[in-house]
Amino acid sequence: MADRGIAKAFVVGHPIAHSRSPLIHGYWLEALGIAGSYERIDVHPDSIGRFLAELPGSGFAGGNVTIPHKEAAHRAADRLDEAAELIGAANTLWLEKGRLVAGNTDAYGFAANLDAEAPHWKKGRTALVLGAGGAARAVLFALKEAGFGDIRVVNRTLSRARELADRFGAGISAHGWEAAGALAADADILVNTTSLGMGGAGGSPVDVSLLPDGAIVADIVYVPLETPLLAAARGRGLRTVDGLGMLLHQAAPGFERWFGTRPEVTPALRARIVADLEAHK
Repeated sequence: MADRGIAKAFVVGHPIAHSRSPLIHGYWLEALGIAGSYERIDVHPDSIGRFLAELPGSGFAGGNVTIPHKEAAHRAADRLDEAAELIGAANTLWLEKGRLVAGNTDAYGFAANLDAEAPHWKKGRTALVLGAGGAARAVLFALKEAGFGDIRVVNRTLSRARELADRFGAGISAHGWEAAGALAADADILVNTTSLGMGGAGGSPVDVSLLPDGAIVADIVYVPLETPLLAAARGRGLRTVDGLGMLLHQAAPGFERWFGTRPEVTPALRARIVADLEAHK
């Protein structure tokens, strides 16, 4: 737990103006009556090493890390939590007796969002994951933790999918993009971790008519809230889960580390972020 006398946190990235983390944490600070602050900090990749090295004396309790600094934060930490170690990237930093600790809450956020929106998701055993980037690593961690024993990673570059299969071990298989349709036929959950559908561009990356009737379809993209994939799945009557909940839930563990109180993801918080998304269309 962070020293409760320190009530300053941040999000660091490059660029950073687009980050909605200050809206989320600012909402919680206000709602909980905590006299703290949470600010955006733009740090060029050439300077991120120095920024992280100077954190113990900065007056910050910790902060979030976003693109392109998640791997640098992972490397700079004195200690990693289990998720950050396996995922290979960190998005949450805090201090323990002057030592920099790095965690990854993306997997937690993904799972907590599914817990809220599709409560029976952990009964599934077969998953189809589209994409093999950093977000896919967090999703794979969450799926393995939930007990999924057959996780198929589909990516346009097969070698990247194989890297993930090797990294996460038993139960993960790698496939080229052309295999997605056949692999969807018995998938209990389909997760899109690619940028396909971002901004509403393009169609659904997979023909959802190939999915079983009880399948869950999740997309980590949250602009728009309903991507072409989710729209197609909803049209088929499937349970859908958008990406905004993952963003909201992943923020909670860090807030607790820095400010000493576990916040709740509420409909009011979601409404505030949705309003901001609408305002910046």
